[in-house]
Amino acid sequence: QVQLQESGPGLVKPSQTLSLTCTVSGGSVTMVNDYWTWIRQPPGKGLEWMGAIGYGGFTFYSPPLRSRTSISRDTSKNHFTLQLSSVTPEDTAVYYCARGRLREVLKTTFYDNWGQGTQVTVSS
Repeated sequence: QVQLQESGPGLVKPSQTLSLTCTVSGGSVTMVNDYWTWIRQPPGKGLEWMGAIGYGGFTFYSPPLRSRTSISRDTSKNHFTLQLSSVTPEDTAVYYCARGRLREVLKTTFYDNWGQGTQVTVSS
């Protein structure tokens, strides 16, 4: 039912800001127990959780990326965005948006819906 789709430029120059949008259909970015999440996978590496935005617009960021990352949402358009500043070639990755859902008792999160992912290459 819920579908997510990433969009944005596939090529970003070093030192610039990477900007991606995730469009959500079949669900709402305002749901209380949903955390709209950005995850990336660099070549040859595992998945890296970047951050999320949840109920009321609260944001959560991976500490190594916190200073460069901004996640926001547009409730009227039902999408959320990622901005990663001062990019380097090490930021080259497939970027995914996903819906995280909290298991309140276990204090864990599962991701039940993912976008297809979009390749972003940082290169001059």
